[in-house]
Amino acid sequence: MNQGLLVAKNLGRRKLRTILLLVAIFIAFFLYGGLESFQRAFYASSDAAASDRLISVNKVNFTLPLPVSYAARIAAVDGVKHVTYQNWFGGYYQDPKEVLFMFAAEPASYLDVYSDVVMPAAQRQAWLADRGGLIVGRTAADKYHWKVGDHIPISSNIYSRSNGSHTWDFTISGIFTDANEKAREGMVLMRHDYFDESVTFGRDTVNMFMFTTTSTQLNDRIAKAIDAQFANSPDETTTDTAAAFNRAFAAQLGNIALIITLVVATAFAAILLIVGNTLVMSVRERTREIAVLKTLGFSGTTILAQILAESLLLALLGALLGLGFAALLLKLISSITAGFVGSLLMSWPVFAAGIGWAVLLGLVTGAIPAWSGLRLRIAAGLGRR
Repeated sequence: MNQGLLVAKNLGRRKLRTILLLVAIFIAFFLYGGLESFQRAFYASSDAAASDRLISVNKVNFTLPLPVSYAARIAAVDGVKHVTYQNWFGGYYQDPKEVLFMFAAEPASYLDVYSDVVMPAAQRQAWLADRGGLIVGRTAADKYHWKVGDHIPISSNIYSRSNGSHTWDFTISGIFTDANEKAREGMVLMRHDYFDESVTFGRDTVNMFMFTTTSTQLNDRIAKAIDAQFANSPDETTTDTAAAFNRAFAAQLGNIALIITLVVATAFAAILLIVGNTLVMSVRERTREIAVLKTLGFSGTTILAQILAESLLLALLGALLGLGFAALLLKLISSITAGFVGSLLMSWPVFAAGIGWAVLLGLVTGAIPAWSGLRLRIAAGLGRR
């Protein structure tokens, strides 16, 4: 019997115990793979935002409106290159439970500020020409099976039209991609002039201004100049880089990184105690067998290697199952979260890190029982019942 087969036989002798250990390890790595992937996707937009892009919102809260007239005053600040603005629309397509990541934006200036938004020139011109036109990100288009030229109704759970309806009719003018900010591909953009002329409240106001600067070295000075310009007015502003704004927005949902770290650390600590204690008990049950193996010529290091191999195999099997199921679940729900987070798929770095944690878990949990097997004396082992 070779060493590998002996390790497999030892793991299979108590099938229920082995299965329960695998389930425990599976849960730990399922949580790790899912939560770590979510965290990376959640902060992806912060990391990808252009360094020369700034955002101004209401100083009290970013959900409160600002006068659209601020756009001209921001554009007049020295060092500002392009200015645009947008309103959160709160739209949904068919199902009110599936809220679209949808904004009313000023089309020409929006495409200037977000120059990394890519779509064919004909589609760009179609949006600029059609007040009832929409442009949608590739992820959103794929999710709802939309095509250029489709006529679709979109309703809002916030705004109503002057005719009493909550539904707007649109024509899809274009489908865009964004290689830098993949979360943007989950967005839907309507024209702000169409929005502003038809809503019953909130006219001539916007939620935020986005603008680019001529140099990133001017960002701080420009931000201070804009906020100083509107200081002591009824609608004061706070201005920061797009990356800082995204991080602040994420922080309002809580310290995601800390929460994930605590959850994963707690799961691993519990699994470490469970698996380690169970393996110690398993080795104690096999004391006589280990003594017999030593009598037959198996060295202490060989026994140590066998026990560590059992622990590593158990940890790796559980980790592969947990990470695999987490990757599958993330793929299934990625279309639902499109737009609100980045690409919600398990990356190879997360998977590789998970395997590394599995190896460490296997070595740590197997260390004490392996050391016991190494130091076991033949006479003492044969004397135990």
